[in-house]
Amino acid sequence: MFPGGQNLRILREQLGLTMRDVENASTQIAQKRANDEFVIAPSRLSDVETKGVVPSIYRLYSLAVIYRRDIRELLSWYGVDLNGMAADLDFVFPPKSHVSNALANLSSVQLPTRLDPSFDPKRTANFGRMVEQWGLVPLAYLAQFATCQYTYGYIGSEDLTMYPLLPPGSFVQVDESKNKAVDGGWRSEYERPIYFVETRNGHTCCWCTMTREELILQPHPLSPVAARALRYPQEAEIIGQVVGVAIRLGDWRPLWDSSTNLKVREALN
Repeated sequence: MFPGGQNLRILREQLGLTMRDVENASTQIAQKRANDEFVIAPSRLSDVETKGVVPSIYRLYSLAVIYRRDIRELLSWYGVDLNGMAADLDFVFPPKSHVSNALANLSSVQLPTRLDPSFDPKRTANFGRMVEQWGLVPLAYLAQFATCQYTYGYIGSEDLTMYPLLPPGSFVQVDESKNKAVDGGWRSEYERPIYFVETRNGHTCCWCTMTREELILQPHPLSPVAARALRYPQEAEIIGQVVGVAIRLGDWRPLWDSSTNLKVREALN
């Protein structure tokens, strides 16, 4: 049983509020919001505090406001930790690539807070063994490391445009300040800029080449996806350049079913 009700009762008593005080305050919130769902009657609050009844999202909002606490803290008392969303994203694989806002409002992240003194960033090593201590770090503390505005994208389970360089299910970090296609100057496919592009049909990651009026979306040579030439910016727009990639390795699964495989073979023929 989660300690939500017990913690809520402790908060109320610490603030010197009676159940009637909570009802009166929540009634004013409900009147402002024009929604009676925000009201917390004394009998309902008693059930929440003593019988393990889970408050609705509206009443939880009222309690967060009345008790002056972050609603994310109250959710965590009922087993809903928003900072754990990153670990749960692997449970679903949307077929289409898209901009991901799932992690935009996290309050803290799990990061190494102390490394082994022998750690040498120039050498390949088992990073897990180099971490002496992990800890929750408020994201506000990381603001000093921000050099530009990033967008985060997800490569859909059916988007094979940059496969095998960017397999489906990858997460990408996109630098929105680099939204112009660069020509030449790279020595390998790993140095060639990959761009996160928005089209009328959705999002995709690809190499890009600009002509006078068109943006050519170029897939990886081993990908079954064909190149496309779209009018710029009417039909396609570069959101930014991919500057970071998170890929899960060793978790093999079929990238397409038999019907999709048939379509791929037909496209190749």
